Amino acid sequence: MTKDITTVVIGVSLLAVIWIGWAEFERWRENTYGSPRTVCTADAKLCPDGSYVPRTGPKCEFASCPGR
Repeated sequence: MTKDITTVVIGVSLLAVIWIGWAEFERWRENTYGSPRTVCTADAKLCPDGSYVPRTGPKCEFASCPGR
């Protein structure tokens, strides 16, 4: 009976250590690299004046054309 309780206590302790380690790693990763960034496709929009504008911002919308 005590062997079963010991096994459960060790198992729960290991899970707690793993969970705390994972949480600390995530906190370190966010502090080191910042929050996840949005990556937009590399296409561009042709403006009436012949120039091109890229996609920008968190929603990856096309930037405004010059003169607008």
